[in-house]
Amino acid sequence: MAAPRKRPREVDEASRAECPFQIRLIDQKERELKKKRKRKDEDPEDANAKIPVQLSPFAPTGKFKTHETMDIAFAVEPQSASKRWSDMTRYNSFVLNGSKYFSDNYIFVANASTIERQKAGQPQPGPRTHSDDDWVARILEIRASDEHHVYARVYWMYWPDELPPNTLDGKKYVSGRQPYHGQNELIASNHMDIINVVSVTQQATVNQVTDENDDQIQQALYWRQALDVRTFELSAVDRVCRCKEPGNPDKVLIGCPAENCQKWLHEECLKHDVLTRVFEELGTDKPHKATGAGVKEEKEEVKRPLSPVEPGSGTVATELPIQVKTDGEGETEVKATGDSVDVKGEREVAVAEGSSAQAQNGRASNTHTPSAETPRKPGRGRKKAADDLNHRPYEGLFEATFQPDKDVFEIKDLRDVQGGDKTWLEEVDCLICGSRIN
Repeated sequence: MAAPRKRPREVDEASRAECPFQIRLIDQKERELKKKRKRKDEDPEDANAKIPVQLSPFAPTGKFKTHETMDIAFAVEPQSASKRWSDMTRYNSFVLNGSKYFSDNYIFVANASTIERQKAGQPQPGPRTHSDDDWVARILEIRASDEHHVYARVYWMYWPDELPPNTLDGKKYVSGRQPYHGQNELIASNHMDIINVVSVTQQATVNQVTDENDDQIQQALYWRQALDVRTFELSAVDRVCRCKEPGNPDKVLIGCPAENCQKWLHEECLKHDVLTRVFEELGTDKPHKATGAGVKEEKEEVKRPLSPVEPGSGTVATELPIQVKTDGEGETEVKATGDSVDVKGEREVAVAEGSSAQAQNGRASNTHTPSAETPRKPGRGRKKAADDLNHRPYEGLFEATFQPDKDVFEIKDLRDVQGGDKTWLEEVDCLICGSRIN
């Protein structure tokens, strides 16, 4: 069994908000062993009640390789503190500095950077979204012995930058932010802690993004992927395009309209394909000269119906619509009982006494740090696709900008070549089926 230990954070112990509780995860084998050791005359249900299980409020659309759910059994430590925790009154909400927080709410939790910001008196306009400012958590349970001792059991939300080394993402091990993570994206987890609520700085708005609402990305924080801290696996996310990589919600996906395909493609991959074709045709010194109708006529706004053309002219007579999509709320609730508790003490006093919690309000590590030695089945990956994208002979010679209203790329010639066009339009082919996107 792994003893609870703090997640490494460089912070003075004096700056921690007082919290005597720690969480230790209990694996299934340990739980079964304890059940077998119970006295024969003891009611099994009473025995099971002594090992609480937290049903996860998170239901990612993607699956994990090892566990079907994020539900975990846990224990509050030390043992003396466990009794104190269960003896405390359970509340549905608490009030801190005039703001009311409910069980199941998302919250910002102060860390060392928060203390420095408050000491410097720096104003914080608008919602906080950066991991250097605060951590983000979801309240699971609120307990208090009195108005001066109010605690919340929480699940931490990870910023992508905080993903530890050797985190398993599909078939490869990763660390930190990945190219498909959006600017305001968080990662849900079953990393559990108990914190002193004086370290809460404000409410947070966090939405879950699914296939049904991924085109409704707002400026609020959101999550679509989860981290299981028992195995340090990330839940699967949809992989698209020829490169078989997830889409970034901050970037555009372009849909192939062909009925036998209808795959989503990264704009960056399409741009790379178009620029590669342009470079292969023109190289470093050949000027571009328009060759007949094609896209050039469309640019000049000659309004005539499209008709079949001769082979090799570069245009087709299809009028299928282009689909443009951005990768992109729903929550399951955890209900608590009891009334609200009003927390005494001002924020300034809390900061002066180190209330900004690193908890013991720091994020305690519930499990071992993942290592590459852990028995897993790493995949071979898709090295060729990655190599293709990394080889960009056109850089510094040509630029491409996608025009979604025309479903074409505008090419800009950066070479110092005499004659020819300096800008022109290039049509786009699906990277999977080869159909013209038009």
